[in-house]
Amino acid sequence: MTTENRKLLKLSVAAMFTALICVATMVIQIPSPLQGYVNFGDCFILVGAWILGPAYGTAAAAIGSAMADLFTGYAHYIPCTLVVKGLIALSAAVIARMFIEKSEKLRTAGHIIGAATGELIMVGGYYLYAALLLGKSFEGAWASVPGNLLQGAFGMVCGVVIIGVIAKTRVLKRFECYAV
Repeated sequence: MTTENRKLLKLSVAAMFTALICVATMVIQIPSPLQGYVNFGDCFILVGAWILGPAYGTAAAAIGSAMADLFTGYAHYIPCTLVVKGLIALSAAVIARMFIEKSEKLRTAGHIIGAATGELIMVGGYYLYAALLLGKSFEGAWASVPGNLLQGAFGMVCGVVIIGVIAKTRVLKRFECYAV
């Protein structure tokens, strides 16, 4: 495969993940006992980051999640979402890759630690955004933390399971993955 074809394939897969993240955030919503709902958006942010790497994964995560905010009436969260969801992908990809480069046996640990780091960034990022820029007090913004922790845990578990299944199927054998 030529370099141009590889770039086109990677761009196409990134566009697919952008759409998948948007749709998974908007359409598949599971009611949460804490606040709001959980969705599969973070799951596909993580999977996309591990397949695409930091640059394309971050772009797909940020744009797909921001589009979901726009389409569902949460436009006031778009600035935060662009940064926070991008940072989930960036940290998950880089951390997983660091573990995999040390040893193939650390692959799953790298995915788990990368996902946990990214999701903690998400919880902290939305907390600070609500407290500092949406006019909620630090105490008032605290109310969203349990729901965001549940969302992060859900995305992390689903993402690690899905990437494990994908890795075993070798479906991406011909695609140059970043941390799979």
